[in-house]
Amino acid sequence: MLGCEVEDRLRYRLTFVSGLLECLCFAGVVFGWASLVFVLKADGYFGDLCFNATETNGTLPNTDCSGQDEQLSLVFTIASFLNNFLTLPNGFIFDRFGTLVTRLLGISLYTTGTVLVAASSAALSFLLFPALSLIAVGGILFLITNMQVGNLFGTHRSTIITLYNGAFDSSSAVFLIIKVLFEGGISLRLSFIVISSCSVIHLLRTVFLLPTRHIPHPIPEGYTYGVKCGRSSSYNVERFESAHRQKYAVTVKGQMDTYNHPIQPEGEQQSGSTPGEATSFRSCFVTWLFFWHLVWLSVMQLRHYLFIGTLNPMLNRLANQDPSLVSQYTNAFAFTQLCGVLCAPWNGLLMDRHKGKPLPTGMTEREADLHSSVLSLFLTSFQCLLFSVCATCPLLPLQYLTFVLQVVNRSFLYGGNAAFINIAFPSHHFGKLYGLVMSLSAIVSLLQYPCFALVKALDGDPLYVNIGLTLLTSVAFIHPLNVYLHCRKSASERERFSDPEDSIQMEDIE
Repeated sequence: MLGCEVEDRLRYRLTFVSGLLECLCFAGVVFGWASLVFVLKADGYFGDLCFNATETNGTLPNTDCSGQDEQLSLVFTIASFLNNFLTLPNGFIFDRFGTLVTRLLGISLYTTGTVLVAASSAALSFLLFPALSLIAVGGILFLITNMQVGNLFGTHRSTIITLYNGAFDSSSAVFLIIKVLFEGGISLRLSFIVISSCSVIHLLRTVFLLPTRHIPHPIPEGYTYGVKCGRSSSYNVERFESAHRQKYAVTVKGQMDTYNHPIQPEGEQQSGSTPGEATSFRSCFVTWLFFWHLVWLSVMQLRHYLFIGTLNPMLNRLANQDPSLVSQYTNAFAFTQLCGVLCAPWNGLLMDRHKGKPLPTGMTEREADLHSSVLSLFLTSFQCLLFSVCATCPLLPLQYLTFVLQVVNRSFLYGGNAAFINIAFPSHHFGKLYGLVMSLSAIVSLLQYPCFALVKALDGDPLYVNIGLTLLTSVAFIHPLNVYLHCRKSASERERFSDPEDSIQMEDIE
């Protein structure tokens, strides 16, 4: 039996390391699009949209490739939007059908996308539209199924979730590697054939290093998955999760639970709930906790998207159209993006700093986790405000600091988003709630297009738009304040219900 326990611990570590490599090498590669564009242009993708033109004096020839740039930009716009928007149905699939089905879907989409890129050419440029979209959606499925690995390491759960999100951000380096290999003589087709062949590794990991359904939290005694060590593979995760939910269902009438709504007395199930389920999906997303978390994510994500979208014209303006200087700052920005995997775990350590310490009397682990998240949420909001202020200042050397703040804040933002949802709401709704908040924030991110139009109307000067977004970013501070007040309210109610005199009064009333 001791040998089995050692084997389980080894399996947990292999699952963690292999998941980290999967996120780092595959999950978010689509966000390295800027590097891939150079290769696509060199291979002549959408090159038929370029045409010869002349300057106003009619003597100097010029090649206008604005149509090519527009089509390539549209490929990425659609892929990045679907990456977020389809997270909602993907989350429902994960919660309903489990890890195996979700990963098989993700592997199928991802492999089809990489094969389409390998099969594409300048004459078949339109294949990039479905190909990049499939790669983006398949990649987010890899991330969703890997974040549950944090449940295997209870005291470091938030750290691992944020680390995986940081690896997702840093995976943009894969397209940079493809660009370097292309310049060294390796074709785009060969690179994507190699990536496609890695689907075999994804399949093997799905079978041997991940559960068929979900990884529960907390991990029950004797829990295992994959190839078993002398034990039955019939472990009933659903039964454990149901029993665990009942444990937290306090039936005192009128008492409020962690999710800011009344818990139903025994025998009264909420609409859509299964037996033993104290919290319905609807009762999670109609709370102030979820609403302000959505606002928190949406305003900061919009700020990041607009910064990336206007970076090149901003640098050209600040560098007085000096191409070498613009290239220098663009390379610096690209390099800092690779450091996301190094920044993200710090946020998780903040959220897990209370682990291993005794809980205050009467406080549940979930309440302690929620209270610990306040500092992380505040720091993320503060980082974004500093980043936005630096980006607004029209000083070119200051942009080095802007790049650092941007990558740190982006890592904190997405890692903290997943960790907070995992903490604040029931684990059996994680996929749906994570998908819902990402989908709704994707819709909000479409406001970047009116912002682009406004910048263009202002002769390409983004100063006033940046000032407006900086003011909008300050709204994000409401979320940590709301969580802090919610924790104080929960603590006061816990003290009130634990007061013997109050208990006697309640008995008299009843």
